[in-house]
Amino acid sequence: MTNHPFGLRRRHAAVGPERLLALGDAVFSIAMTLLALDITVPDGLAEAEVADAVADTVPTIGAYLLSFFVIGTLWLVQHGLFRLIATLDRWLLLLYFALLATVAALPFPTRLISEYGETTTATACYAGAIALAVALMCGMYVRLLVNPEVAAPETSRTLLKVEIRHGVLLVLVFATSVPVALYSPTLAKYWWLLAAGTRMLYRKPADQEE
Repeated sequence: MTNHPFGLRRRHAAVGPERLLALGDAVFSIAMTLLALDITVPDGLAEAEVADAVADTVPTIGAYLLSFFVIGTLWLVQHGLFRLIATLDRWLLLLYFALLATVAALPFPTRLISEYGETTTATACYAGAIALAVALMCGMYVRLLVNPEVAAPETSRTLLKVEIRHGVLLVLVFATSVPVALYSPTLAKYWWLLAAGTRMLYRKPADQEE
């Protein structure tokens, strides 16, 4: 049997990087839009109740802004990643589809953390989702490193290693916040601030700076 669905058994995928990235852009934009749908107030409120109802949306708005930032950052990173991809193989394809599935599901842990943010379960689920998304993105960089023929010409191995190390650090920050959440969900959220300092530890090579 020579025809394989989706080209998954071929050495290289049947779809090109540009078309796959277009699909990814659509998934990212839909996920970002869905985040805003949870920001609502009840219908039929009396005038005196509106201010309290708006105040009650503050946790939801906070979770929305956090997830919007996370998804936006992942979107920017994926565009930088795809500039390094010359062709797709089945591993890159599978990793990317897994990433898109994770991104598409992010509104769920976002809603959890907005409604039950003081619970261990909601905090751990949110941290786990972010760690998984970053790990999958990191896995794509690893694939480019171990299989250079799918990488764009003149792709720097040093750059790939820097991105992989940065990704591993981010995964560690969010993954280790899960046991921290068992002790204190609030402390786990402050733990996420460590992610802001990870980029300072690993900078792109000078010849890769834009």
